[in-house]
Amino acid sequence: MSIQISAQSVKELRNKTGAGMMDCKKALQDSDGNIPIAIENLRKKGLASADKKMSRIATEGIIESYIHAGSKIGVLVELNCETDFVARRIEFQKLSRDIAMQIVACPSVVYVNTNDIPKHIIDNETRIELGKEDINKKPKDIQEKIVDGRIEKRLKEMALFNQPFIRNTDITIEELIKNHISLLGENIQVRRFQKFILGEGIEKKEENFKSEVFGMLEQS
Repeated sequence: MSIQISAQSVKELRNKTGAGMMDCKKALQDSDGNIPIAIENLRKKGLASADKKMSRIATEGIIESYIHAGSKIGVLVELNCETDFVARRIEFQKLSRDIAMQIVACPSVVYVNTNDIPKHIIDNETRIELGKEDINKKPKDIQEKIVDGRIEKRLKEMALFNQPFIRNTDITIEELIKNHISLLGENIQVRRFQKFILGEGIEKKEENFKSEVFGMLEQS
């Protein structure tokens, strides 16, 4: 006999996972109302379902923008799905806004996935790590393990998919997208994004206030 599941519990699980109402209710019944277990089971089910859909072509979608308060930094992101119908869904549009906001909130993020990071970037990061003093005196095999670990960590810092979701740090952006693939029934891809930081790339004049004060005193 299945236990009674409150509407509040279903709503809480839906907010945490983005899964459908009936899926949340069934997951809670199967876990005897234990939300952490229900979340784990939903993720396993959602990720397995999403993995099957991620090879499908996605050419529809939207371009989302987000400008942070103060208008000093903004982002454009292209989020793709398979049909215009899903692109108009409120869940898809909310996902695009959340992803745009996530990119702005992560200064180190430059790429969508670690697979997108060019080899010359990886090689440069490796050279930097190998040149650090704290590993120079260690055996060669230990050096390689330390460097490999640091490089893996650094590459994840640069990739959007590996970031903890700012609204729910229990899941990564990759898991968030896969949850929505399961929810909406279509492949969803972050194709590209571009950050805009006010004044980036412009050489800024550095004011030497000490010299300026001395210059004013000499003229007086």
